[in-house]
Amino acid sequence: MNPTTHVLLDLDGTLTDSEPGIGASLVHAFTECGYPAPDRTAIRSMIGPPFEMSFPKHGIHVDDVEHVIAAYGVRYSAVGLFENSLYDGVPEMMEALRSAGHTLTLATAKPEDSAFRICDHFGLSEFFTRRVGAANDIGGRRTKGEVITHALSLLAVGPHDRIALDHVIMVGDRDHDVSGAHLNAIDCIGVSWGFGSRDELLGEGAIKVVDHPHDVAAAVEDAYRSHQE
Repeated sequence: MNPTTHVLLDLDGTLTDSEPGIGASLVHAFTECGYPAPDRTAIRSMIGPPFEMSFPKHGIHVDDVEHVIAAYGVRYSAVGLFENSLYDGVPEMMEALRSAGHTLTLATAKPEDSAFRICDHFGLSEFFTRRVGAANDIGGRRTKGEVITHALSLLAVGPHDRIALDHVIMVGDRDHDVSGAHLNAIDCIGVSWGFGSRDELLGEGAIKVVDHPHDVAAAVEDAYRSHQE
């Protein structure tokens, strides 16, 4: 029998358009802590990777990073969390993947407490076999690579089980989704409707970039077939 097929799905920029809430909360945090408000280009570049990695690239002094993250969290957890919407076609995409027999796992670098609340709010939690996010404290699991490693352990996919790994694929919108997948020896399908560009995704090594949620299920099937040939 073939191993179970597992699809790992990013959240921000893949399932939900979270820019309004994240953007407003970033502006609040930067200005509250005495820094110039980031523009839209900067905001979009910061959506996805852990903030402690992206903030110093946008003028936040390393000693202030935790303070700015805390200020961000105050507004985001109270207001920004649900200034958010599902991308058109996402519920149908999730149903198509589940109907094809794949198990679905949330794999996001967003802290788990926020990620789980968002999934519950939008009715996504019912689709997931496992849900994995970043640790809620800065010292814990943070990067996409670490998130995927933890997801694979929960799915009982060993790091040296090549047959099982060939039946796991990441779906995400940023280069760190691709690099995190590669660190765990799995492929990644990029999506063009999120916060990363096609060039960013392909340049990092995504096996394909799709342009609409209804294209994802077929792309996953193609990826699995390529490993079986």
